[in-house]
Amino acid sequence: MGPVNGTLVAEAGDVHWLRADVALAAAARRQAGQLAHSIGLSAERVARVELCVTEMATNLLKHADDGSLALRVVRARDSVAVECLSLDSGPGIDDLQSALRDGTSAAGTLGIGMGAIERLADVWGVHSLRGRGTVVHARFWADGRTPPPGPVETGGLTRPISGEQVSGDTWSVRAMNGHGTDAFLLLMCDGLGHGPLAARAAERARSAFRDSRHLSPEAVLADVHQGLRGTRGAAVAIALIDLADQRVRLSGAGNISALVESGGSRSALLSMPGIVGAQMPRPRTFDTAFPPGAVLVMHSDGLSERWRSADFPGLFGQDPAVVAAQILNQAAVRRDDAGIVVAVHRQP
Repeated sequence: MGPVNGTLVAEAGDVHWLRADVALAAAARRQAGQLAHSIGLSAERVARVELCVTEMATNLLKHADDGSLALRVVRARDSVAVECLSLDSGPGIDDLQSALRDGTSAAGTLGIGMGAIERLADVWGVHSLRGRGTVVHARFWADGRTPPPGPVETGGLTRPISGEQVSGDTWSVRAMNGHGTDAFLLLMCDGLGHGPLAARAAERARSAFRDSRHLSPEAVLADVHQGLRGTRGAAVAIALIDLADQRVRLSGAGNISALVESGGSRSALLSMPGIVGAQMPRPRTFDTAFPPGAVLVMHSDGLSERWRSADFPGLFGQDPAVVAAQILNQAAVRRDDAGIVVAVHRQP
């Protein structure tokens, strides 16, 4: 396959994590307001973002066992938005429809303000597991208009290890042009270790991924390998999503897990042992079916591989950002440990 160009679809950005404590509401309102101003939201829409995160913070403090907010700017093709995610460890929402209808909840259960969040946001979602935890998602587009869905929708979430300000993880998705087919390349990178040196390796990997002019996952992985020379290295996986062939092809080295969830069945894609940028084995490519409605999930070794789709009823029909957040929320080896999850949903 000859060299190609690609159009950036989505990629990781800075995520501001705020733990649930007495100062959460004020800190979240201030941070969300700054992000909203930075992408040019009007004063009225900045106020909507601030009210939304205030409701999220109030829910966490009053009703959740423990939790945090993740605030960030997301870019999708030619659009930009502020995204707010609330993650908690329980007790969950007993009756979501009731919580949305009247904005109230039974004593001790999450739910207050849920209807307000739905009304405020351009895009919103919630997924709750009784006794285990809830993710609430809200997105505010800069121009107030939600972009039309593409053939695939992508979402991811990174979290630095407790005590670090930067994450050594990153991800990126490009749409490949000029092939007479719909094809997407996805990078997932987990920089070795934690902190600034891991973050430097991750940024180098993302830069090499952007610059690569290949379509084959093996060839792109080789480009990233060269780009990581001189760094501490990383675990990296490159996935090619070919909608015409209805296949996902993956080539990776290091502890990256990848699977396709489709119709209740699960197919794993293997990554070889090694360190990209240092000791990478000869790349191999593995593939599996990716029919309409399927979801590709990739995550780092900060998450357990023991989770199963049946553990998350109703999750895989949600926005990929919610999918990524709930899996990170529930499957992390240790709460507040570093982790990265990316989910890609093919439209039915």
